[in-house]
Amino acid sequence: MGLMDSQVLVALGLSLLGGLSTSIGAFFVVINPTPNLKTLGVLQGFAAGLMLSISFLDLAHNAINSIGFLKGNLWFFAGVIFFAIIANFIPEPTLSPISDVKTRKKNEDERGKDMTKKHRRQVLFGGIITAIGISLHNFPEGMVVFLGSIKGLRVGLNLALAIALHNIPEGVAVALPVYFATESKWQAFKLATLSGLAEPLGVIIVAYLFPSSLSPEILEGLLGSVGGVMAFLTLHEMLPLAFDYAGQKQAVKAVFFGMAFMSASLYFLEISLPEDLSL
Repeated sequence: MGLMDSQVLVALGLSLLGGLSTSIGAFFVVINPTPNLKTLGVLQGFAAGLMLSISFLDLAHNAINSIGFLKGNLWFFAGVIFFAIIANFIPEPTLSPISDVKTRKKNEDERGKDMTKKHRRQVLFGGIITAIGISLHNFPEGMVVFLGSIKGLRVGLNLALAIALHNIPEGVAVALPVYFATESKWQAFKLATLSGLAEPLGVIIVAYLFPSSLSPEILEGLLGSVGGVMAFLTLHEMLPLAFDYAGQKQAVKAVFFGMAFMSASLYFLEISLPEDLSL
């Protein structure tokens, strides 16, 4: 086994550690008794914040930095438009109107039980979108862990740890809506774990397929348009849910908390990176 291979294995191990921490988040969701709608709303808000932070402050930002303001924006909005067109063909789940507060308290439990099928679908959709967004985000993180651990085990370990910590709430953000919608602990756990496994996948792809024929400009552009898709989905699907369940004030707080959290964890990732290696 060559040096490269052992390094790939180390990186794989480390990124598995980081990736599987989404399962830890999912585990917290699964051991709790059924969450109430308010918690779901706040968490959807938090997840929306994570997603917006990833799409605006990370993906779009990087695209603009590397291919210029105009091109970066064009790619971003291409993503938005592309998805807006697709979303047109997805039948719109309608939100059930919320009755006045008194009956609402009584209905809360029943509502939790007989959440309309449409609603469940929307919640599930939110979970799946979060899973996809987080997978895409974990991809480059896996690459970074790989490059980091080539530099040395300590660097790789620090990175894997930093990533693991910020993947735990990501796991919660994926698992909760899925669990809520499907009432299946296994489905929730599975989806969250899968979104974490994008991380070792990133390692494998970098180790064996890069440098590939894809020009960095197109790659950055595509990531920018993924940012557009994520932003659109977040505003279109997750925010309305968060508002509906947690109320506007709480939901907005949760969104900014999610954004701050994501930025903080990206910052910690950045400072745990050696100087000559950047995300």
